[in-house]
Amino acid sequence: MFLEKHFSSVSVTPQCCFREEKCDWSERESRHCSGTTFISSPPASYSLQSLSKELPSNSNEMAQFQEVMRQQLESSMHAELEKLLGTAKGAKAEVSKKDFEGFRKLFHRFLQVKGPSVEWPKINRPPEDSIQPYDKIKAKGLPDNIADSLNKLVVVKLNGGLGTSMGCKGPKSLISVRNENTFLDLTVQQIEHLNKTYNADVPLVLMNSFNTDEDTKKILQKYTHHRVKIHTFNQSRYPRINKESLLPVAKDMAMTGENADVWYPPGHGDIYASFFNSGLLEQLIAEGKEYIFVSNIDNLGATVDLYILNHLVSQPNGKRCEFIMEVTDKTRADVKGGTLIQYDGKLRLLEIAQVPKAHVDEFKSVSKFKIFNTNNLWISLSAIKRLQEQNAMDMEIIVNPKTLDGGLNVIQLETAVGAAIKCFDNAMGINVPRSRFLPVKTTSDLLLVMSNLYSLEAGSLTMSEKREFPTTPHVKLGSSFTKVQEYLTRFESIPDMLELDHLTVSGDVTFGKHVSLKGTVIIIANHGDRIDIPAGSLLENKIVSGNLRILDH
Repeated sequence: MFLEKHFSSVSVTPQCCFREEKCDWSERESRHCSGTTFISSPPASYSLQSLSKELPSNSNEMAQFQEVMRQQLESSMHAELEKLLGTAKGAKAEVSKKDFEGFRKLFHRFLQVKGPSVEWPKINRPPEDSIQPYDKIKAKGLPDNIADSLNKLVVVKLNGGLGTSMGCKGPKSLISVRNENTFLDLTVQQIEHLNKTYNADVPLVLMNSFNTDEDTKKILQKYTHHRVKIHTFNQSRYPRINKESLLPVAKDMAMTGENADVWYPPGHGDIYASFFNSGLLEQLIAEGKEYIFVSNIDNLGATVDLYILNHLVSQPNGKRCEFIMEVTDKTRADVKGGTLIQYDGKLRLLEIAQVPKAHVDEFKSVSKFKIFNTNNLWISLSAIKRLQEQNAMDMEIIVNPKTLDGGLNVIQLETAVGAAIKCFDNAMGINVPRSRFLPVKTTSDLLLVMSNLYSLEAGSLTMSEKREFPTTPHVKLGSSFTKVQEYLTRFESIPDMLELDHLTVSGDVTFGKHVSLKGTVIIIANHGDRIDIPAGSLLENKIVSGNLRILDH
């Protein structure tokens, strides 16, 4: 248990307890993250020797002591949260109260966790029929009344993230990715095209965070005359926890000034509670909606698939599938991605952060764990309602360590949306083509989607027919390209990449107009050097290094 496991190696005071964990946080990846991880360092003012004199000597006393410690921690947290709520004003007070109810439950579970969330010997491969190949789903064809199926669907985009990792201010969804279209523009275009083509009514729902809500709502006005109903709801706002005291850092409910970085949105697993609490879930069910298609807004491959939708709605009532996770084949670039396993008779998502160190290499094996989670999910609305009402939504806790600008070490408790798969009836995976996983996390990804590798039609990107093989080139741009604005200044136009396999660029490098890249191209400008690739250049299986300047005259 939490205290039992660690008392011999960490110090405990009447105010706080500490966790320590074997997982390597360097293994975490923004694209794929879930699992239960605990970290800690005890306060220097308490020594193990002084503590050991006070600890109970037998197991019964130890268990009682641990329970008292847990209760004291929860009591202290409760008192601090009540103080914070006392500073909330108006309508926001009721919203914050609901948020804190969810946070208390998460904190309670955090204290109760009994160590590793999986026992490795109990992990089994999923039964063959639990992960269906996409071709088998597609072979069923489509009914004449596909519009009826579309009218049961809601598209939900996870829109809580900022563009800071790409050097942009505001919501990531407002970054231009293709022909001046933002992620949000492309999403609206896709759904509008569906609604017009099939005379359907598929609404778009954005799950915003307190970081993105205001800016997103301003932009939504421009879609007023599009044939898409757009709804929004907000993720919860949870308090970051001081790693030493295990109490909130926030002193009041304000979000500016010294409180600017003491709050966080608790991961996309919060979608179930926030959607339910917003009242929007009930409203959509009342309108006849049955399923949501959930995906990250920066995954440009996550478009509505009519064959998967038809598979969902055509199931017999007694065997209705409540949850589909789209998975796709692993490559060497995806070895850290979460995978599906059979565990205790249920289909379950296994993330690298849950894997014991001794088995990490086995987890990364493409031969044993062949697929990974794309985070494209199809979920029954009525099932979400049932599970929320029964308080039966069970997701592993992710403990995410952060250091605030002032140097304070904090933790934030999060959950991942896919981890709930084990709670739903008749859940399954569908092994989809790689084209349905096209995330834009970096400017390297952005270069791919801006290039002639893809064509854009009705908001959807598809691989160009002129590309002779379906795999995407591996692109790695150096730190000089990290920020979008700087990246854009380094390309006079996006190179022709139809025949590219691999591109690595490092250092101060710029590209002229109409450059063509083929095969493997590596361009390295050493510190103090600069390389200007001339306009019209063809680089095929080339390594370019040194110093090459082209000056205007």
